[in-house]
Amino acid sequence: MDWRRDCAAIIPCKDEAATIGTLVEEVLKIVACVIVVDDGSSDSTGRIAARSGATVLRRDGHPGKGAALRAGLRHSQDQGFRWALTMDGDGQHSPSDLPRLLRAAEGMADPSLLIGNRMNNSQEMPWQRRATNRVMSWILTKLTSRDLPDTQCGLRLLNLEKAMGLGLRSSSFQIESEMLISFLAAGNEVAFVPIQTLYKLGRSKIRPFRDSILWFRWLFSAREQLAHIRRNKPLQAASSIAG
Repeated sequence: MDWRRDCAAIIPCKDEAATIGTLVEEVLKIVACVIVVDDGSSDSTGRIAARSGATVLRRDGHPGKGAALRAGLRHSQDQGFRWALTMDGDGQHSPSDLPRLLRAAEGMADPSLLIGNRMNNSQEMPWQRRATNRVMSWILTKLTSRDLPDTQCGLRLLNLEKAMGLGLRSSSFQIESEMLISFLAAGNEVAFVPIQTLYKLGRSKIRPFRDSILWFRWLFSAREQLAHIRRNKPLQAASSIAG
């Protein structure tokens, strides 16, 4: 696979002026196109990203991470890309982990969705984030009868054609869970790849009460997909790549 030609990186972010410039420059060493979706930033995020070499999509009114990510996926497909790397813009995902996902995809027969797995080194996470991630991953593991160790990680490699056929609708942080469950329900191969766990000081964009309500509302709406996955014996386990 020619990743530089066929893969774009998508970074949805809001008010990440402190980190976005260096992040864009590092990711451009791996792929030729970085798309920053500026989700209504009040700082210079978009300007710094553009100056660093990114294509910037500006969305006013803060429609949410899910809406920003979907906009980036649509733009990537419209530009002719076949694959997308998604990552957060706050420095919690290291560009040095991207080649690991790309190499893992090259070793799979039919790669569709690869997700970073931070849980091998989860002590680096703030305890609230660690607890939330473990609970949500445990719930989805039980409801799908799959081993899904890190359902909330935003560092992913995905097949754009398959992703755009899923009809993703989430506008907020539940987009990660919706994407994972939709890929599985459609019969696509999903794998988890160990990555670093990086957390820096700063205020999280997650609003625990509101986002938990949205997540459980999404979970209720996905009950038919979850039942379909449980019934689908050939897809009984998601892959976990060592190393």
